[in-house]
Amino acid sequence: MRTKSVFLLAVLLTVATFVPMSFSQKKQSGNGAAVAEITRLEQEAVKADLANDPSFVKRYYAEDYISGDSWGTWDTKASVLKDMSDPQANKTNKEEMSDLKVRTYGNTAIATYNEAYDTLYHGEHRARTVMCTDTWVKEGAWKLVAGHCSELAK
Repeated sequence: MRTKSVFLLAVLLTVATFVPMSFSQKKQSGNGAAVAEITRLEQEAVKADLANDPSFVKRYYAEDYISGDSWGTWDTKASVLKDMSDPQANKTNKEEMSDLKVRTYGNTAIATYNEAYDTLYHGEHRARTVMCTDTWVKEGAWKLVAGHCSELAK
């Protein structure tokens, strides 16, 4: 009986030692890939804005995307695409992202960053520095589902 107890204890200690390590390693490598992908997508979003390229919005914004901006307006995927179709009244002159941080929670990623921009929005010049949060969900591919920006305190 004592031999079985020693053997069982040895098995339990082995499992207790290696199982948490394998879960930890899987979580870190999975999260690392997701963090890298969201970082890449956030950087591509800036490039698409500067180029007035709607293909990024079409490909990566969820159909029910919603975003609140620092001017107190809401945008949807449809309204963003409509604005991009009128570059005379809507144009990004400058957009610089800094302090990007990405955290993942399963199939959800939260990106936070600061952004300085200079744009023409519905014919009105707008320029400020904002702090933003984007929410991404992976359902097959990563999709941007929500965003919000607030003006940074001076």
